[in-house]
Amino acid sequence: MKICEVHNRAPLLPALLSVWEASVRATHLFLSDTEVKAIKKYVPQAMQGVAHLIVAENDRGEPIAFMGTEHERLEMFFLSPAERGKGLGRQLLQYGIEHYGIREVTVNEQNPHAVGFYRHMGFATYQRTDRDEEGSPYPLLYMRLP
Repeated sequence: MKICEVHNRAPLLPALLSVWEASVRATHLFLSDTEVKAIKKYVPQAMQGVAHLIVAENDRGEPIAFMGTEHERLEMFFLSPAERGKGLGRQLLQYGIEHYGIREVTVNEQNPHAVGFYRHMGFATYQRTDRDEEGSPYPLLYMRLP
């Protein structure tokens, strides 16, 4: 596996969008199909706009996970469902903590695997909202490293 920051993002967007969608469909069970499709339209723009986009590739050079970070915040973190439970998420997040100073993350409370993962990695909740940033009824947990 190889982890590196991607500067020329456009060629990777279709593959990363596939990772995003597979990850969201496996973990964001509270979202309807219509909601996933609506959000998907904005994901390429978000991937292009984040300060640092870090991609993990398998031995064949295919993206299997990615994260976006900016100002010591983890802005996005998606892992191919086939790679879950193998330590890749831990490796990728640790890379971000060490190389990009990640200290904070916002996570959907209704994604218990993600919440548990971040807690396992040392993050603690310091704030909770009843709605997400778009005003939808999806509670968010704001977490940070001590």
